[in-house]
Amino acid sequence: MRVLVAGGGISGTVTAMALKLAGHDPVVFEAYLAGGDDIGAFLTIMHNGMDALRAIGADQPVIDSSFAAHGVELVLPTGETAGRREFGADGPRTLTRATLYRVLQAEAARRGVPIERGKRLVGAKPDGTGVAAEFADGTTETGDVVVGADGLHSVVRKLIDPDADAPRYTGQTVVWGYTRAPGLPSAAGIYRMVRGSKAAFGFTTAPDGATFWFARIPDAERSREAIAAVTPEGWREFAHAAFAGEPLPCEDIIAATGDEVFGGHSYDVPRTRIWSTPEMVLVGDAAHAAAPADAQGASMAIEDSVVLAQCLRDLPDPVSAFAAYEGLRRERVEKLVASSSGQDVGEKPGWVYEHHIDWDTKITA
Repeated sequence: MRVLVAGGGISGTVTAMALKLAGHDPVVFEAYLAGGDDIGAFLTIMHNGMDALRAIGADQPVIDSSFAAHGVELVLPTGETAGRREFGADGPRTLTRATLYRVLQAEAARRGVPIERGKRLVGAKPDGTGVAAEFADGTTETGDVVVGADGLHSVVRKLIDPDADAPRYTGQTVVWGYTRAPGLPSAAGIYRMVRGSKAAFGFTTAPDGATFWFARIPDAERSREAIAAVTPEGWREFAHAAFAGEPLPCEDIIAATGDEVFGGHSYDVPRTRIWSTPEMVLVGDAAHAAAPADAQGASMAIEDSVVLAQCLRDLPDPVSAFAAYEGLRRERVEKLVASSSGQDVGEKPGWVYEHHIDWDTKITA
């Protein structure tokens, strides 16, 4: 089958690689000429996400471009350490979203997957033999099916179900930052999760000494235009104010950060009623976006990608494959979204979502 993949982010690129391995002919259409939403953020790929990448032989580029954490510590508002949990040797991998996009897209290109940039999908409809996709630049493409890997504000979600619920604001803004300032508290090889009295904070120290940090801060919803207009200084001041006067390392880390600071509202998609039509199907955030508390968004998207490709490999038609895929994924991802929406950072981290994907396992209806 010729598969049109809308979106060249995590789920779209991994889906295309997995479909290529399954014997199909994928092509990725990426809206951005370079980068994408939240390109300044960093993320973790948990062990289950790495396992899914390993199933299609795509884990090594990510390992080579990231660093591992071997444990997590929970710090109380008093500054006391409440406890530590070990990840073991197979800990989560941390890297910037920009780096992850780059290495996944490079690996997809190495495998012969075409990636067409500047192609924002605006419509798709059955054409009698498959589906015709329309793009904002006026061009069209035809294929057998469309995979909607187009993220939180998915166009494909609305094409499948015009009455689909919009993403839900979680009531929090997330700020990410990076600093190489000397003399800061070190969290080498671990994630240190801090519960402030007003907000949550987490940080880790990369092998080169850089501190990667994030803050989850209660906030009223603002327009996308207002969020886009916030400067690095504005994000730094916003995050700093959330921890002012507390006996925690957060203030010092934020104050030591220069212009490498980014922010945005946190949204989720708790439930998508319809995941597919005979010609279209959703993966990743387009189907089930989660708040970042469980650190599982990227890993769940990667799992989706590999499982969908297995279903399209093993079942006789897209309708059967899409039904099997949804049956395998819906309960798991909805449980994750629900968990992420109502917990403090570090309370129940994402390693609890045990899962193993074996590419050689055959999917049955």
